[in-house]
Amino acid sequence: QVQLVESGGGLVQPGGSLRLSCTASGFMFREYILSWYRQAPGKEREFVASITPFGGTTPLRNTGKDQWIPSRDNIKNIGYLQNDSLKPEDTAVYYCSVTFSGTVHWGQGTQVTVSS
Repeated sequence: QVQLVESGGGLVQPGGSLRLSCTASGFMFREYILSWYRQAPGKEREFVASITPFGGTTPLRNTGKDQWIPSRDNIKNIGYLQNDSLKPEDTAVYYCSVTFSGTVHWGQGTQVTVSS
């Protein structure tokens, strides 16, 4: 059974840092792209970042659009998403997901709140 479990969210001040985790089980994690999305209150779910099995990321690093940086540990079956300069507009529920066999699998989400 495919399972994705996010953790690491919380309340943080503007300019602070968070590292979110996505623990995967029930499938060959190392073979699939891991994606991160977020959904703010009253808004559509939106794409944040993704990472290929070999570490290629979207958005590309060092382009000014990579404040959220994905990484992964294919031995531990865990994906990470880190931001070291959080803004109030980053407040949302963050989800990890994988797609295979035509099905998108989602975790339950973890709440990130950026506020002073």
